[in-house]
Amino acid sequence: MHLKIEYNKSLKNYNTFGIDVIASEFIQINSEDELIEVISINKNRKLFILSGGSNMLLTKNLDCLVIHIAIKGISIHQQPNGTILVTANAGENWHDFVQFCIKNDYGGLENLSLIPGYVGSAPIQNIGAYGIELKDTFVTCQAVHISTGEKKTFSNTECNFGYRNSIFKNELKGKYIITQVTFKLTTEKHTLNTSYGAIENALTENNITTPTIKEISEAVIKIRRSKLPDPLEIGNSGSFFKNPVINLYDFEQLQKSYQNIPFYKVNENTIKIPAGWLIEQCNYKGKRWGDAGVHNKQALVLVNHNNASGQEILEVSKKIQESVFKKFNIHLETEVNII
Repeated sequence: MHLKIEYNKSLKNYNTFGIDVIASEFIQINSEDELIEVISINKNRKLFILSGGSNMLLTKNLDCLVIHIAIKGISIHQQPNGTILVTANAGENWHDFVQFCIKNDYGGLENLSLIPGYVGSAPIQNIGAYGIELKDTFVTCQAVHISTGEKKTFSNTECNFGYRNSIFKNELKGKYIITQVTFKLTTEKHTLNTSYGAIENALTENNITTPTIKEISEAVIKIRRSKLPDPLEIGNSGSFFKNPVINLYDFEQLQKSYQNIPFYKVNENTIKIPAGWLIEQCNYKGKRWGDAGVHNKQALVLVNHNNASGQEILEVSKKIQESVFKKFNIHLETEVNII
């Protein structure tokens, strides 16, 4: 197997923020066998695993071997009872994979349309949008241990999914590389989730009362495009911060000062507040410092207008965190991985 290493490679086109950092060594992996071979050859070296580059902010050059996962392929496993198992390899573009499922009338992922990134990194983050999370349809993922090259299959329970969280962000952070993910989807009697107001509004506007999964996907795409910038047009990584979850008592105290504060009830005792709203109240929406700034339509999104460095965008995020904490006594956690 001939594996080509590139030296001093710019990663500008490999991260959705469009940050121009240099990898001292870079290799693209197109199969699981190639991955295992590269790991075995580079056992005692520092490795950096790069997927779709959609959930990261690169703040410095990477003086190590960068392994870009580009393993393609989708396979179908027929099931009884109106369900189907669909396995996608890690290098598949997430949105393209969702569209493949919709085209074949496989239901369950339509609310996750237009989320940037690759399939392989989706479980790490337990990606979610509009009332749906990846864990709702996730069955298993196959992964390769970075130190030993051994394969392991993780079940839904073993992944320990939480809000934008999984075992791969905690105990197993940096230990495994996901190579494929299997989902259980529906082929009939789809369970539709249209409870989010924005989806309901988009469907009502088009006089759709009994939507198909395709129509829900189209509504989600329309909403996301109206709120979130296209990384191909302006560098960004989607939502930069997590929506904070606070206890009911603290929320009620906040509500006294801010009667119109938007919120989602998580359970009897906890409330989720949109981070974008908190940032807007601190007057950061649309602000810009050189080429680093905050998107003018969605304050939750930090943007690279052209040639901002990762460090400059990180400074903007810290300014926002300080302001939100000072005004609301709420600490905003980053959703994006800072590297």
